[in-house]
Amino acid sequence: MKAGYLFDKKVKKSLKIGKAAARLFNKKGYLETNMDHIAAAAKMSKGGVYHYFSSKDEILHFVLTNYMDLILGELEEELFKIEDDSSKIQFIISRHIDLYTNNLAEAKTLLHEAHCLPGKYYNSISSKQREYYRIVANVLSEFLGGEAKTDKAQVTSLTFLLFGMCNWIYSWYDPKGAISPENLSKMIWTVFLKGVCRGS
Repeated sequence: MKAGYLFDKKVKKSLKIGKAAARLFNKKGYLETNMDHIAAAAKMSKGGVYHYFSSKDEILHFVLTNYMDLILGELEEELFKIEDDSSKIQFIISRHIDLYTNNLAEAKTLLHEAHCLPGKYYNSISSKQREYYRIVANVLSEFLGGEAKTDKAQVTSLTFLLFGMCNWIYSWYDPKGAISPENLSKMIWTVFLKGVCRGS
């Protein structure tokens, strides 16, 4: 029990530090943020932060790993349960927007600060991003069908177009505004699906 309690405490403290750091990375920028800033934002001593993380790079890697694990977690299993290809696309979009709007600081940090990671950390995040791309691209490929299914350039372009529609809402979208995340998801998949024709 004691070991489990200590593990839970470490996870909670690490997540607290990660959340505080992600907000700072968005507000100040990763390079402009230091461990003193993070400790103050997390309401901990600097030594307390170093007890859980050895460096700022490690915190950034932790933040991005957690976010990518949320995105990838059980995604393929959930898609396997959905038979219709268009419904799979709708599910991907709705799920992406839900995770995005509930983890805005982490999502924005992924978009803007991942390049600051040193090699070994950057490669692990890139690997997770490629896995997400692979899953979404496969769904789009099946949806297109016909010759378009094997048109790699078209599938690649459509996949990144979809990611663009979902990710770049950060510059204007307010989840607490008039358009709910659910309604935004419907708008995105309606525009996307009506613009994609099978066999095109």
